[in-house]
Order: sequence, then C-alpha cells, then structure tokens
Amino acid sequence: MLVDSHCHLDFADFEDERDEIVARAGAAGVGLMVTISTRVARFNEVCAIAENYGNVYCTVGTHPHNAGEETGVRPEQLVALSRHPKVVGIGEAGLDYFYDKAPRDAQARSFRIHIEAARRTGLPLVIHAREADDDIAAILREETGKGAFPFILHCFSSGPALARTGVELGGYVSFSGILTFKKSEALREIARSVPQERLLVETDAPYLAPVPKRGKRNEPAYVAHTAGVLAETIGLSPEETAALTTENFFRLFTKVPRSADGGA
Repeated sequence: MLVDSHCHLDFADFEDERDEIVARAGAAGVGLMVTISTRVARFNEVCAIAENYGNVYCTVGTHPHNAGEETGVRPEQLVALSRHPKVVGIGEAGLDYFYDKAPRDAQARSFRIHIEAARRTGLPLVIHAREADDDIAAILREETGKGAFPFILHCFSSGPALARTGVELGGYVSFSGILTFKKSEALREIARSVPQERLLVETDAPYLAPVPKRGKRNEPAYVAHTAGVLAETIGLSPEETAALTTENFFRLFTKVPRSADGGA
C-alpha cells in the first residue's frame, strides 16, 4: 500500500470527479490520502470530504499564502477543530518567500501559532517552506527549544541544510513529483541523505504531477510514480519503498488507525 500524505481534494480542479479520483487512487494501490487545509475558514469543506471517504483524512490550518487573511486564528481554535476524528494533522503552515502573498511577519506569526497547536495536540504540523530555509530552520530550532512537536517538511524542494535541521529536530521529509524531474538530481541526493525511517511521499495534487504525467493535472494515484523514483534513488524495490513510506506515515500520523487502509 502507498499513502498520499498531502493532496488538496477540496480544490476546484477535482470538484466534478472526486469519486473517480479517489477510486483511481485505490486502483493504483494508494490506500490512504490526507487532504490538506489551506484556510481555517474553509475547514468545514475539507472536513466534509474526509468524512465522505473512508480512506481520506484531513488537517486544519492556514497556508502561508493566506496568513494575512486569517490573522485571528488562535491555537485554541486549531486544537478544538482538531478533535474531529478525521483530523490527523495541523497545517499546512510555514513560510513562502517565493510568492510573498502575505506579509512575512504575518506568515511567521501564523507559523508559530500552528506550531503551538501541534505541540498541544501531538498531531504533526505540515510545513510549507519555499525560499525561506534559514528562517524556517531558525523558527524550528527556537520553537523546539520550548517543547518538541511532530512535523513534516512537505513537498521538499529546499536545500540540504534544512533537510538536516528537520531530521535533527525529529521531523520527517516528504517528496513530491519534483523528485522525478530530470533536473532534480540535487533533490534526489538530498533524498538519499535522509534517514529512510523519515521519508514520505505525496502528490501535492493538483500540482506538480510527476514524470511521466508532468504537465497534466496531478492526482493521488500518481504518487506511485514518485514512490518508484524514490525507490530507485535509495536503492530499494518499489514494494519495499511502499512498505517503508507507509510505516513512516503511520508512525508520524498516529491518529490514523492502521486498519484505515481502503474503502470509500
């Protein structure tokens, strides 16, 4: 079994064929999916999708792009919403200095609020990091000093230093379709450097479809292509890599029952 640890099934790209997309994922061996919250204001929509499918779970949080819109979100609110049985993580939150769609101070405040929610709940924080490696690392080090919290560096496309820091602080590193791109050898080298027990795979669908689907709309079924390249990269068979990344998923996302491996 494979797990797509990060997708966005609430996005409009999937609205007209969500049932078919979930079914195709199952047919491709993807037994579980986590659909990720990007706005607390839209949490009910994300949660409803998770409630509708036995093998889909969700998170609650504010994407850094939206941190300027959701300045009123507090740790207590995230903690309360996370009590829903289908909520298995906090976020995605973090820093994005590439698009800079929200003021950087608002992104940082939101990031710390989500860290506090992850610390209080014990649920993993899904971290978005783009062109902000140094500040992400500094905040992670500072906040870990206040008390450990589980986290995942999702859709990893940063440098080796942030990967090392994340692992050192107890985090996991998740690779998306970017890993399969021809020019991503530096990223594959980072994947080889990450301890195997900290590796996960994801799609970030509808974005970043892996080779050979690059340029098309991504969907959870395609995580199999990323897992195949990860297998080649770290010297395991596809079956071993599926077992490895699935076991890692359950170790991190402890709220997901191990029996939750299929069935819409």
